[in-house]
Order: sequence, then C-alpha cells, then structure tokens
Amino acid sequence: MAAEAGRSGDFGDIKSLLLSELQEQLRNLGEPSYRAGQIVDWLYKKRVDTLDKMTNLPRPLRSRLSEKFSLGKIDIVRVLGARDTTRKFLFRLADGNLIESVLIPATPALYGGRADRRTICVSTQVGCAYGCKFCASGLEGFSRNLSANEIVDQLIAVERATGEKIDNIVFMGMGEPLANLENVLRAIRIINAEWGLGIGARHITISTSGLAPQIRKLAEEPLQIRLAVSLHGATDEVRNRIMPINRRYNIETLLSACDYYNSHKKQRLTFEYILISDVNDSDEQARLLSRHAHRLSAKVNLIPYNSVSGLPWTRPSEKRQEKFLSILRAEGIPATLRREKGHDIDAACGQLRLQTERAELTKS
Repeated sequence: MAAEAGRSGDFGDIKSLLLSELQEQLRNLGEPSYRAGQIVDWLYKKRVDTLDKMTNLPRPLRSRLSEKFSLGKIDIVRVLGARDTTRKFLFRLADGNLIESVLIPATPALYGGRADRRTICVSTQVGCAYGCKFCASGLEGFSRNLSANEIVDQLIAVERATGEKIDNIVFMGMGEPLANLENVLRAIRIINAEWGLGIGARHITISTSGLAPQIRKLAEEPLQIRLAVSLHGATDEVRNRIMPINRRYNIETLLSACDYYNSHKKQRLTFEYILISDVNDSDEQARLLSRHAHRLSAKVNLIPYNSVSGLPWTRPSEKRQEKFLSILRAEGIPATLRREKGHDIDAACGQLRLQTERAELTKS
C-alpha cells in the first residue's frame, strides 16, 4: 500500500527515501554514493518532476531508477482564497483520493514564528478514524495513511503554485499525525534535512487529538519539534462528548504522557482548544484548562469554531470568547485567541474535500 512505499528495497516513490537509504540503493546498483547527493539536489532544490530530467546522471542509471522507483506528484484540483489571504488547496493523489492543505500568511506567535512567516497546515491521512464530533475530516471515514512523499509533496506543490517560501509547518490538517507516526517522522526528516527542504525542527509542529502512547514515543525522538495537543475540553465529561479518543486515553492518561514529553523536550507544548458554544466555553472549563496548563507550563491557543455543514455546533459570541481568554490570562497562562484564518473559505480540516466528494458523487 502507498503508506508503506518508499522504504529501502521497495518499489515506491523516490521522495520517500532518506539520503542514507538512497546511497544504499545506489551501492546495490553498483553506483558511487555521491550520486545520491546529485539526485536529492534535483528532487528538492531544482524540483524536477521526472527522473529523466536529472541530466547529470548517466542515461542507463536514469533508466534503472525509473524501473525501480516512481517520482510522483499530487495534482491541485482547487484553490480557494480567503479575504485574509489564507489559501486552501485541494489535492488529488495518484489513487484518486483527495486531501487538503492550507497556506496561512501569518504564523501565530505560539509556534515561535514572526508575523511575516508563512505556515502550511498539512494532512497526514486520507480521512480520519478518530471521529471528533465537530470535525469534517472524519465524516467520510478513514481510507489510508499518507506516505512520506505524499506529505512532502504538499509543501512542494504549494511552493510551486504560489512562488512563496514556506517556513513553518503544522501537522494539523486531515488525519491524526500520531496514528501515522512512522511516515510523518520520515517526512519530517526529509523536510528538516539540509539536503531536503531545510526547514528547522523548531518550525515544525505535530498536533494530536490525544494518542498518549505515541506522545511518549515522540518524546524519545531526538528532533526538537513542537507538540500541540488538541484538548478541546478540560474534563472527561466534555471530551467524551466530542472526542471519542478520550474514552481510550482519558485526560489524566493524556496529561501523564505530556508530563513525560516535557521531561524529554525543551520546547513548551501547546494546548489547542476550539471554542464551541455551550459545549466547552464555560468559565469552569476555562479555570480547569488553566490548571492543566499550569501543570505542564503549556501555552493555550483558543480557536473559535469554524462551522461545518451538517454538524450542529456553533462558535461562541466574541464576548464569550474574550471572557474565556481573560480567565486564562488572569491565571497567568500564556494564551492567544486566534483570529482564525480562512473562515470565509471553509478552511477547517476536511470541508473542501467533503464538498468536492459529495459533488462528484452527485454527478456520477
């Protein structure tokens, strides 16, 4: 399957290989290892779309590489632009599946970026199996994991289409990144490497809905990437209502995993908290959220809910949003209220894909 392609010895996409694996493959072909440096230069600096364009490689080698590996790309189906210059990209994968990325013009300070930075929110799965009740990503179910090259290709495709350099990455699009941890980490190593896209680890954030065992695994990774926990409820009662994952890993289990993460990492973690009217926006929830944030020295990023067609949830009034924020700040919590990007283009995860799939189904 595509999620497994690209490992050493597989006949997968060449952009799923790390440099060391590519060197090994070339040695197996009787070629000098320095050819690997030439190949990654073509892939990530010159951004060629066919192996045959790697003109400083001998033609017989290009032929053998073409037999052994693919060099795929993802096709842009639609681009929607918002008034705030946020852009949403809908991609079609080689197997016909649809995924989304969002290019955000200004990076929130909680991710350590300047206002002139450009952040891309990328997908890691086709659909999602975790069924958060407020999210569009899982409404059509889960299809499969993305391979490393399909993750990397989202960045390359957006940079090619816009001519803009991406310098911040958030794994917060469609899917649960920690449920596809192996391929996500593989993609991050390619994105982070000087021979790859050269984006610093501290400008890369992984978001999770609360997979406690995988948080512990991530803590043991040497890369100093950032972690954002999509909490969205300060009690088990609220999280159970809107996030089924909480029935497997309740808040205390999740916070204990975050304690473990903190003990291994220098970067302060972030709680993502989507404010949903009359669900999780009470003063009590704010005070309990403050307690959790104190425990972990965490930042809090409040996000007013982006409405999804077919779901009953709504965002709180601006007055209620501000009151929730004020309680956190009164408790000394570093908190921001995101003036969300792309509300006018349905920028929440999975919405454009869902609309397109339903439209195509109606036509057929």
